[in-house]
Amino acid sequence: MGRSSFTLAAAVTAALPHAEVVRVGALSEGNSGRFDSAVVDLSDGNRVVVRAPVDADAAHELTTSARALRALSPGVRALLPFRAPEVLGDAEIADARVLVVDFLDGYRLTAADVPAGPGAARSIGAAIAAIHGLPVSIVRDEGLPVRPPEHVRADVRRLVERAIATGRIPDALRDRWHRAIEADTLWRFEPAVILGSADASSFVFIDDDLEPRVGAILDWHELSVGDPASDLRWLAGAPTAAADVTDAYLNAVRRSPDAMLNERARLYAELEFARWLVHGVDSDREDIVSDAQDLLVSLAEGTEGDDFVPRATGVDDAIALLAHVPSTANPSTSEASSTSMQTDAYDPEKLSAYLAADQEEPLRDAAGASADTAPIDLGAWTAMAATNEALTDEEQEAARASAAALRRWGQSD
Repeated sequence: MGRSSFTLAAAVTAALPHAEVVRVGALSEGNSGRFDSAVVDLSDGNRVVVRAPVDADAAHELTTSARALRALSPGVRALLPFRAPEVLGDAEIADARVLVVDFLDGYRLTAADVPAGPGAARSIGAAIAAIHGLPVSIVRDEGLPVRPPEHVRADVRRLVERAIATGRIPDALRDRWHRAIEADTLWRFEPAVILGSADASSFVFIDDDLEPRVGAILDWHELSVGDPASDLRWLAGAPTAAADVTDAYLNAVRRSPDAMLNERARLYAELEFARWLVHGVDSDREDIVSDAQDLLVSLAEGTEGDDFVPRATGVDDAIALLAHVPSTANPSTSEASSTSMQTDAYDPEKLSAYLAADQEEPLRDAAGASADTAPIDLGAWTAMAATNEALTDEEQEAARASAAALRRWGQSD
């Protein structure tokens, strides 16, 4: 049974001793009921959000969120073109520790509803680039996770092997993912400060000159140093806006070129199905396992004959492949610490975009979020991953056929 508004209001006065509560309202969030939440109006005119976890996993997320937000000093926040929640206080109520942050007004969109062109899409790209441009010392000094490329690659390998061990992964996907893991060129990237948990619901929009722009980002509990591509994987569920988000990101980011950014983002999107499968097996949920298996079969059919990194068959092919590899070497990672991928802490919210055929209406405000329900459409990634080189008629036809197959898969129930 959820905590009452009265209990949550009392938690605010415990966390903020001089606060006077004048009104309490429900805060509906797309977090599958993992938090009891409320919006609280104070007598000084301020509005705050209070959250209390409902289980141990949610409690851990709330703790890491507070830690990450406190790492965002005023100087760091001044570097960002948007707002992040500020921790106002915390308190113990009964069996849980609650967190109180300021309320950030605005509205949110599902991934499929993010429009192409100027406005939301380009603002998202610029916002992600700003995060990736922060000094890594912000994360490292706070003791938050730091994952160099070799650790990210090892995490992916562990997840794939866990999924394969279930006996439910199609052979074609098993081989496809193994080839990706073994392709050294795929894993040559410069680590950056990342959100880690970024998806469409992370962004709160405000209207600026009749165009939406990112006014705030809410989800910081996976703040770390890692692969920048992980913050772009959700674009597989936003085919309309994906190209513009990526273009804006690439124009704004000031980092070494990353020729395989889109390919790794696409790989991470696909591996959400593997994570969903492992979650179903670990929780002994045959309905989840069945859903995941159906999705994996469709994915295998839609990606047949496709590889993340083209396989070189001769000297000329090998030279051509090298042209796509950034010349900048990875920075030293001697201070990095290993953090393995935890699939048993899976949040089903992250796959809601892949598991529902119907689309929800855009979220009305920052306090009233529901899960994204847009089906994934990896067809958009085909165009994004294309190079500037001219394709033969046969290659163009193959690309069109691949995109069509991916769209069919993304639109299937």
